[in-house]
Amino acid sequence: METVSSNNAALPPSGKKKGLVERIKGVNRIFALTVVGPTAIAIAYFGLIASDVYVSESRFVVRSPQRQSQTSVVGALLQGTGFSRAQDDTYPVIDYIQSRDALKELNQNDYIADAYGNHGDFLSHFPRSLDDSFEALWKYYSKHIVSVDLDSTSAITTLQVRGYTAKDAQKINETLLEMSERLVNRMNKRAATDTVQFAQHEVDIAAAKAKDAAAALATYRDSYTVFDPEKQSALQLQQVTALQTQMFAAQTQLMQLQSIAPQNPQIPVLKTSIATLQKQIEAATGGVTGGKNSLSNKAAAYARLQLDSQFADKQLASAMAALESARSEAQRKQLYLERLVEPNTPDIAIEPKRLKSIFEVFALGMLVWGVLSLLLAGVREHHD
Repeated sequence: METVSSNNAALPPSGKKKGLVERIKGVNRIFALTVVGPTAIAIAYFGLIASDVYVSESRFVVRSPQRQSQTSVVGALLQGTGFSRAQDDTYPVIDYIQSRDALKELNQNDYIADAYGNHGDFLSHFPRSLDDSFEALWKYYSKHIVSVDLDSTSAITTLQVRGYTAKDAQKINETLLEMSERLVNRMNKRAATDTVQFAQHEVDIAAAKAKDAAAALATYRDSYTVFDPEKQSALQLQQVTALQTQMFAAQTQLMQLQSIAPQNPQIPVLKTSIATLQKQIEAATGGVTGGKNSLSNKAAAYARLQLDSQFADKQLASAMAALESARSEAQRKQLYLERLVEPNTPDIAIEPKRLKSIFEVFALGMLVWGVLSLLLAGVREHHD
């Protein structure tokens, strides 16, 4: 009995030994599930299954002839060529490249759907058998096919297109650049047309007013037989002055004769001449400052019509100057999509990055395994 008891005391408890084995097995199982399994799957997929992806890259900048202050080296180079970058106008181009309209134009005759639905492995290709809708294709296009990146410092935009063949990637990249150039041209044409049309409309209105004012002035001249009341009044007043001078001379002579020779036969002649001159003066003065048909009465209406005509002419001149300025401004604000790097035809596939992806899966698995191991160890210690 004592021998048996001593042997039993020498051996560790079976419960404790069993618990340690289970812990080791548990740790190995977690390691297999979080590290070994995912890494093996990643090696199998990226090493044997994943399709090669070719990336075609191009670079462009949207710029304008308008000079602006530049801070970067690229901006200074662009300014040196007489152009300035138009970073704010690059965003519409980027948005268009990523839009449904761009995809719709690219996908004529199901080109995109066939190129990415009939090629590639089961995980990376477009799953047209599950969802063949245009919305699903656009989501795939935005996520897997096209990426656009704008460098805010240099205003250079990098366009990358991924394809299962180098030819498809280069072709799509080139087509997108051509479509973007057409978009910029449409924006230029629309802006120039709107600006010039508005200015031309103002010129047409001003020209019509100037014609109407000139026609009204000409009609008034014909109706009242007057050319320029102010000048005509000046001429008539000069005539009145000359007549008054003659009348004063005749009156002076009459007074002299009456005082020297009251019976002089020239006295009746002088009186008749003075009366005639006085009538002429009254007639001339009445033509200037008389009643309805006097020049002074005509001058008010004539001055109003003349002022309207002059004002209309000034409006027309101002509108024509604005039109020329609008045309010049429209030309000055033209945008240009300048290609800095043409779309290349890749000779090797650079995606997927197989070793990097496998290592990332392994690192993530190790991280998960470490966290779970710590959690399980804490739970076991709490129970113990």
